[in-house]
Amino acid sequence: MMNKVKRNILLFLAILIVMLVISGTAFWAFNQALRAEVNVRYTGTAMIISEKLSKTIRGMEMNARNVFNEVERHLDSPAAVEEALKSKTSLNPDTRGYFAAFRYNYFKEKGMWYEPYVHQLPNGDYKLAQVGSARHDYTKSDWYVQAEKILMNFWSKPYYYYDGTRISGHYCTFVEPILNDKGELACVCGADITLEWISNKLQVIDYEIQRDEQMNMHRLMRVLNFYSVIIDDDGSCIAHPEGKNLAVKDVGVLMNMNKKKGGVANMSIDGEASTIYYVPIDGMDWSLAIVTPQKDIEKPFVYIGIALLLLAFLGSFIIWILCLRLTRHNERVY
Repeated sequence: MMNKVKRNILLFLAILIVMLVISGTAFWAFNQALRAEVNVRYTGTAMIISEKLSKTIRGMEMNARNVFNEVERHLDSPAAVEEALKSKTSLNPDTRGYFAAFRYNYFKEKGMWYEPYVHQLPNGDYKLAQVGSARHDYTKSDWYVQAEKILMNFWSKPYYYYDGTRISGHYCTFVEPILNDKGELACVCGADITLEWISNKLQVIDYEIQRDEQMNMHRLMRVLNFYSVIIDDDGSCIAHPEGKNLAVKDVGVLMNMNKKKGGVANMSIDGEASTIYYVPIDGMDWSLAIVTPQKDIEKPFVYIGIALLLLAFLGSFIIWILCLRLTRHNERVY
């Protein structure tokens, strides 16, 4: 009797081991396939968002160049410059304002600092202001110094401008140096966008994609709830949904971003384990990153793992019972 019990136990263990090996192999295959799917899904989504944002920014650059070209054609007088700035501003209502920051004493009658700035008011109208002064010596600003040095257009680093008016805020500027007929720097033109505008634009794009039919196919128990942020080349987050700020400190990730490479990284954001999928933004020193909670990504692995484990035990038990019955039947026959 004891030998028979031992034999039954050994039979059950053997069947269980076989079932666990089969379930483990199935889970490994599922794990590899799903991780590839997750990477393709979120990296592809990040690339789509980056492309949509880049397309919007390229459109702003094109409109800005129209304004700058108008300024370049009217360097003969301050009044002509101001009229040139005002004539094209309505082309892109997303731009906060346009300015032309002239080199010292370019127009004698305007004094040392002359920086006409046409900016958008909350009601949609535009207002002209002269913002250059000893207090605001724009020639010492990073964007002016860089434009004077490289004589090429570029996007400035994000910065905070304050003058106590509604113009004050966090900005990023598309900058272009303007040369006169002698090939000398006449002024540095700029088109401002606010970081708030970029954040709002990202949230609109996120909303559209999260409700896209293709994005929501094959959820596999996941919520697929993500949000997008823009990260500068120093790892700081310059555009994000409210309360979702983050900073990238991983050296390897920062090196990839500076080399215009994409990738995946795990990090803790506000105490929650998260994964970011990042890609470069064409023509800018920024990267776009999709942030998603790791617990959402891991849901299918947990559920499928538990299901396969239960199936292994259930299958082993059923096969064991069948083997016992078959053995008893054979014993009765013989």
